[in-house]
Amino acid sequence: MSDLSANSSAAPKNSLLTLDARTKKRNASEARFKSYGIAAIALGMCFLIALLVSILSNGTPAFKQTFITIPIELNEAKLDKSGTRDLEVMKKVTTFGYKPIVQKALMAALEEQGIETPFTKAKEFGKLLSSSAPAQVRDVVLANPELVGQTVEFRLLAASRVDGYFKGRVTRDALLRDKNLNAEHLDVADEMVKAGLLETTFNADFILGADASESRPEQAGIGVSMVGSLFMMIVVLCLALPIGVAASIYLEEFAPQNKWTDMIEVNISNLAAVPSIVFGILGLAVFIQFAHLPQSAPLVGGLVLTLMTLPTIIISTRASLKAVPPSIRDAALGIGASKMQSVFHHVLPLAMPGILTGTIIGLAQALGETAPLLLIGMVGYIASNMPDGIASGFLDPNSAMPAQIYEWAKRADPAYYERAWGGIIILLGFLMTMNIIAVLLRRRFERRW
Repeated sequence: MSDLSANSSAAPKNSLLTLDARTKKRNASEARFKSYGIAAIALGMCFLIALLVSILSNGTPAFKQTFITIPIELNEAKLDKSGTRDLEVMKKVTTFGYKPIVQKALMAALEEQGIETPFTKAKEFGKLLSSSAPAQVRDVVLANPELVGQTVEFRLLAASRVDGYFKGRVTRDALLRDKNLNAEHLDVADEMVKAGLLETTFNADFILGADASESRPEQAGIGVSMVGSLFMMIVVLCLALPIGVAASIYLEEFAPQNKWTDMIEVNISNLAAVPSIVFGILGLAVFIQFAHLPQSAPLVGGLVLTLMTLPTIIISTRASLKAVPPSIRDAALGIGASKMQSVFHHVLPLAMPGILTGTIIGLAQALGETAPLLLIGMVGYIASNMPDGIASGFLDPNSAMPAQIYEWAKRADPAYYERAWGGIIILLGFLMTMNIIAVLLRRRFERRW
């Protein structure tokens, strides 16, 4: 009894509850690995947050614009000398004829508000306005000839440097070397704010409008480029999806395994890694120089992006088809289905979530590409007019969102640099929307087996 109790009370030399040196070392190694992973995630999140803050802080001002609201007397003697409201006669008055009318109206508005200025000529007051202001007034008058002879209140764009002053982009010291504007103009602008003639508000024309020349950055918008990107994505979707899915189904389900199919698979994998500018050179040589398709057209851009997107769609579709268990195919064939019936009725529906995800990710990648568009002329073109119809949207010269952002970023005026950041915000919004749609479609069509 005493020996048994003594043996039972003695602690075993190697207990499972006691950590030995090797176990402690292994646990410490696991803890370090977890800490490395957490640190990597935290570092990645810091970079992502810094990027988003930088984009938002630099791009948000592009969605606001400074406007000057003044009443303008539309003098009939100068705008419609015939008095017949004949548009052909009124069109003969160019923007040069409207310019002094707008400048004098601004001068009169300041005098009416009791704002003292050091300027005596109306021309000096006109520097506060955008160079597009006379064209804005002319467009309204030609669209509504009955306004001639009346005094109408107009909301005109302020000059780029005036807009930059109220956004903090332009300082008084910077104007010492500026020939267009000086500190006295900014003093007048401050008084106009107090009088309610000048305000900085949300600018919908940046989202819906067209591009402008380098001298009018305050008028530039990305709307026409968005339409160009839309037509390009229609071409990519209509060509890349059916061709890519059909090629994937054949290679994965029907093609014999031989040296030819192996060579095709290797080439598809290599094409997925080819730099996008190579596809731009191919598009320039084949579609423009050989096929003589119109340069800078969304149709050509869509064809180039289709070639670039096809390998991505084929690889993702083949991976989705491969993920379907072989038992699904065997069961379908076992109950008398043909090979084609088993693929289209059973395998393809189960692979659809992966196919849709790969397709949308490929489209998102194509939407943000700039390099191929450089070589087919979509960068040098100023997208100033909306397409007249569907055929015009595909065949007429246009730009795309990434090409428009690139064009703005290389222009000299800082206002265009601001708009480039704003365009990036819109482009990121499109990309985020497409990725969210991919996730929702995957969950919607996902099936369990």
